[in-house]
Amino acid sequence: MYYVYLLQSKAKNEIYIGSTKDLKKRFKDHNAGKEISTKRYKPWDLVYYEAYSLEKHARLRERNLKYHGNAIRELKKRMGFTQHHFSG
Repeated sequence: MYYVYLLQSKAKNEIYIGSTKDLKKRFKDHNAGKEISTKRYKPWDLVYYEAYSLEKHARLRERNLKYHGNAIRELKKRMGFTQHHFSG
């Protein structure tokens, strides 16, 4: 399986969207500071993920969430997050 995931920083008002084949390892790497893009905002909570059987579908969903404001806005609404929960 391939995963698209959403992390929320415990320290700052930030989110991170990514994709991976090994969600447990990737989450540990983020919290261990092994990822340059997320190191300064650790520690992280895994607040959401979706599973896909094909990598190309996971990558497409990740791209939609990152670069199309309506996609992430709709996901936040579905998750019950309001604007003050986090930006991004």
